[in-house]
Amino acid sequence: MRVNQRMTATVATAAVLGLTLAACGGSGDGGDGGSASGSADQVEVFTWWAAGSEKAGLDALVGVFNEQHPDIEFVNGAVAGGAGSAAKDLLQTRLQAQDPPDTFQAHAGAELQDYIDAAQIEDVSDLYDEFGLTDVFPADLVDRLSTEDGAIYSIPSNIHRANVVWANPTVLEDNGVDPEATYDDLDAWMADLDKLDKAGVTALSVGTTWTQVNLLETVLLADLGPEAYSGLWDGSTDWEGPEVKAALEDFETLMSYTNDDRDGLDWPEATQMVIDGSAAFNVMGDWAVAAFEEQDKVLGTDFTAAPVPGTDGVFDFLADSFTLPVGAPHPDGAKAWLETVGSLDGQVAFNKAKGSIPARTDADPADFSEYQQTAIDSFANDTIVSSLAHGAAAPVATLNAISDATSKFTTGASDLAGYQSELAAATQS
Repeated sequence: MRVNQRMTATVATAAVLGLTLAACGGSGDGGDGGSASGSADQVEVFTWWAAGSEKAGLDALVGVFNEQHPDIEFVNGAVAGGAGSAAKDLLQTRLQAQDPPDTFQAHAGAELQDYIDAAQIEDVSDLYDEFGLTDVFPADLVDRLSTEDGAIYSIPSNIHRANVVWANPTVLEDNGVDPEATYDDLDAWMADLDKLDKAGVTALSVGTTWTQVNLLETVLLADLGPEAYSGLWDGSTDWEGPEVKAALEDFETLMSYTNDDRDGLDWPEATQMVIDGSAAFNVMGDWAVAAFEEQDKVLGTDFTAAPVPGTDGVFDFLADSFTLPVGAPHPDGAKAWLETVGSLDGQVAFNKAKGSIPARTDADPADFSEYQQTAIDSFANDTIVSSLAHGAAAPVATLNAISDATSKFTTGASDLAGYQSELAAATQS
């Protein structure tokens, strides 16, 4: 089977787990939900939501699960680590050893193909009918989650936007930058970043490699536009062309305005720099809004949020989701968890805590924060493209190679020409 990937300017494939899975077989129980007895007395839920707003979102979801399924014990399999790196490594080991959790967090969409090819996850399309999800999830989203034979392998809990720039208006004003300024393109933004840099301010905070790849994708999107950006993933845009070179030059300039300790930080620490006023701007997905709000920061007063300059009108899309592994010890418990994940109460509680927006269309926007209401409107009306850093735009091996090339470049181990060549090679492998 092959995931339906239509990488055009309106592509809305969702993001998926960023790890390389060995092409080993599953447990060999014929894809019937696993060989376990099917008891629903407990469910081990494997995630990387172990701290901060991510844990708050999980806790909120567990609260709804306990109300909906009081006879099933929730077993928290969360593993801490930046962008799920530690969790993904452990999950790979467990799947290869045919010791799966009952359900695991993934990013919905294209890279689930690795699990599908390895016969490690079940088709859950029947649960979409059982839970009534086809009536409340956007038809376009359901279509893009489906393989060509109509199978669906995960249930999304939310929708996130990756192309958001966060700012501290006090830092901007104190250093002669208009906190209400809007930027039509990266050049206009970089003029103010340069002003901040010359004032001795960390103009743009960033963290470890995956956050740099998140920044890279927004630069490519800003400079190339949504159609050519999507063409990077279907082969219609030349990675070695002059337009990409110009975008990489902008990426290099942006990185020159960032903090020196970036490789030792993850996204919460990079976001905290903006919250604390030790940095002016940060580019991060909209899970960051929860970090501001849980510290009682007010949008428009203590922080601002806007599309990355040059990407207004484009929604860079990803989604968290949950799977049903082949051989799950408690498949009925897993199905109960999946029911809560897809439920209106579950999605409202989870997304209010995490900063994302529901995949369901029947949630009331008034239940969500001011920022989330703007995201709901944007997702409904803007051009949708797929996130690179969060797995939708390219296969796992490609993302891993791009990440390696980016780390090499931002640590000074390659020049721009070498970086561009390595990116082109990564997408041809």
